[in-house]
Amino acid sequence: MDQQQLQSLVQELQMVRGQIQSLTSQFNEISLTIEALKEQSPDRAVYRALGGVLLEVDDRASLSQDLVSSKETIEAHLESLNARESELISQYNEASESLN
Repeated sequence: MDQQQLQSLVQELQMVRGQIQSLTSQFNEISLTIEALKEQSPDRAVYRALGGVLLEVDDRASLSQDLVSSKETIEAHLESLNARESELISQYNEASESLN
């Protein structure tokens, strides 16, 4: 592997790490939202952002299910990104050893 391929590997690793960071933030935000929704009194209004507008939610169960589904999707994507990150780190280590 030459220097340019190694640099390409580093760039991909940086991109994957950025995606992991972004998705981890989304995952944490959704987790907090799910917990807050569970703790919210049923007699208090709950709103959902849609574009630049907040809309009152009538069906909390549906909202909760949507949030759980989003969380599961993000979690699955994070698992694949973490696996890809591990692959890239292994490839980088092998490539940098071969250059030395």
